[in-house]
Amino acid sequence: MVFGFFRQKRNNQVIVERQYGALTAAARTPAFYLDMNVPDTVIGRFEMLTIMLILYFRRTAKSPRSGQEIAQNIIDAFFEDVDHSIRELGVGDPGVPKRMKKLAGMYYGRLESYAAALDKNDREALATALKRNIHPEEGEAAPSMQALADWMFAAEQALAALDENEIETGMARLAVPGT
Repeated sequence: MVFGFFRQKRNNQVIVERQYGALTAAARTPAFYLDMNVPDTVIGRFEMLTIMLILYFRRTAKSPRSGQEIAQNIIDAFFEDVDHSIRELGVGDPGVPKRMKKLAGMYYGRLESYAAALDKNDREALATALKRNIHPEEGEAAPSMQALADWMFAAEQALAALDENEIETGMARLAVPGT
């Protein structure tokens, strides 16, 4: 009985690693940076991974318990990854919690604004939110984010059509541009 628990936990870890790896790989798709005006910077990559996670979590919210458990483990992995990245960038131990709090706030703020636009099927509001978040310093001079907003709507639709088994096994893939 006890050994079955550890086997199940290890299997869940493999599923989480597989799914998080797929989401991370999708966020690194060159077309986002070359064709959709996302800057290829640390923050630009954070923004893209945030978008992937938001889309994935919106799909798993409609899943039975196992999909939601995997999603929680993925968000935990994401914040561990962010913590590790902050430390690699040279931020000392005293500064990490402050930065983590700020990045968590950024993530949840984006979740709220992107979800509101997606729920209302409002492509313009989503493009505006993306522009504000991805190019905050540029204001109105920022490049259009309409292509990224259009992709997000298509990706959400494709995720909704996925079989539940793909979610439960960590095999969910987002259709990224250029594939």
